[in-house]
Amino acid sequence: MPRYWFRQKQFGYGATPNTWQGWIFTISGTLLIAALALGADFVRDNRVRLVIIAVGLPMVLIPFILVAHAKTEGGWRWRWSQKN
Repeated sequence: MPRYWFRQKQFGYGATPNTWQGWIFTISGTLLIAALALGADFVRDNRVRLVIIAVGLPMVLIPFILVAHAKTEGGWRWRWSQKN
């Protein structure tokens, strides 16, 4: 039986960290996005800055979303309460 890192949210869509692995994964993703934003801030040319953000952000977010979705118990769907 696989160990899930995230659990389904009680209200809304998505998941929330449930284990220490999920929390480390979430914090790491957040730090990578912050580093990308801060690193792009040091670039003087606005076009280069835009390319860094436009390429870097999906490179961080898409794998994050795919792993979080795969590691969520019960999947992702809209929930109005725990009863659904």
